[in-house]
Amino acid sequence: MIEVKNLTKRFGKKVAVDNLSFNVKSGEILGFLGPNGAGKSTTMNIITGYIGATDGTVTVGGRDILDEPYAVKKSIGYLPEQPPLYLDMTVDEYLGFVYDLKGVKLNKKYHLNEIKNVVGISDVGGRRIGNLSKGYRQRVGLAQALVGGPDVLILDEPTVGLDPNQIIEVRGVIKELAKNHTVILSSHILPEVSAVCDRVLIIDGGKIVAEDSPENLSHRLGGSGSIIAEIEGDSDAVTAAIAAVEGVSGVELADGKYRISAPAELRREISLAVAGAGGTIIEMRADEMSLEEVFIRLTGSGAETAQITDEKGEAESESDIQA
Repeated sequence: MIEVKNLTKRFGKKVAVDNLSFNVKSGEILGFLGPNGAGKSTTMNIITGYIGATDGTVTVGGRDILDEPYAVKKSIGYLPEQPPLYLDMTVDEYLGFVYDLKGVKLNKKYHLNEIKNVVGISDVGGRRIGNLSKGYRQRVGLAQALVGGPDVLILDEPTVGLDPNQIIEVRGVIKELAKNHTVILSSHILPEVSAVCDRVLIIDGGKIVAEDSPENLSHRLGGSGSIIAEIEGDSDAVTAAIAAVEGVSGVELADGKYRISAPAELRREISLAVAGAGGTIIEMRADEMSLEEVFIRLTGSGAETAQITDEKGEAESESDIQA
């Protein structure tokens, strides 16, 4: 659905986006992550046609943004970090204004009512936007992005500034929208990305530093060669039993939990060994990074890895990362 190829954007001597290439499949939810100044918003502004690229191409649905800008823009719904709302308008007035502005040809009343139902604002159509809570304003922002029935939704920090309950509400709306749209979601709320997105793309310094599913990133960068276990029983006997399992290279007990140096595939053998030593397993899990830990490792001052591609990509390569 979306293909970004060798995209570069310079502002004077500053390179905001540096030879970026990635694809987004139809119906996919892509989490687009990076620290402040990494080039996320610049990339999204180029995809939407708001600003032009210095080099490279962007195609949406097979159409080049430069060759067919009007057709591409019609196929994209964009929610910027600050929703473009007119606070003195009612919700109905505003959506009608957006409908006219976009030149939509669909049945106006039916189309706008359908959108209001989807994002859950049917009950506030007659209220002034300025009198709505921030959560409802964000829903109105999502509604304007849906006017015209675009195939692609680009959401820049859609839950910024919301309280936890509002975040859960808007997250539910996004999940519902993703059933019928291709979505690019930029967010600093990493648990939200883990819960919503099929795939994550992390950029730093305008370059891709990781691209895979949240689960695969955690597995591949985390301690996939170790297991964390909480076990009741004689610690000496349990430790000796685990250490005797073929494939286990080390066992440490700290803060009431065992850290076992072994691949996750050995959990069954370890369980049997623990039972044989008279121990009881309360919990056992692979020691993997959260998405937040992956993000910090790849973009923080201690970044070690330059590029992690998905399992279908080519062999991983290493280079320096600028935080």
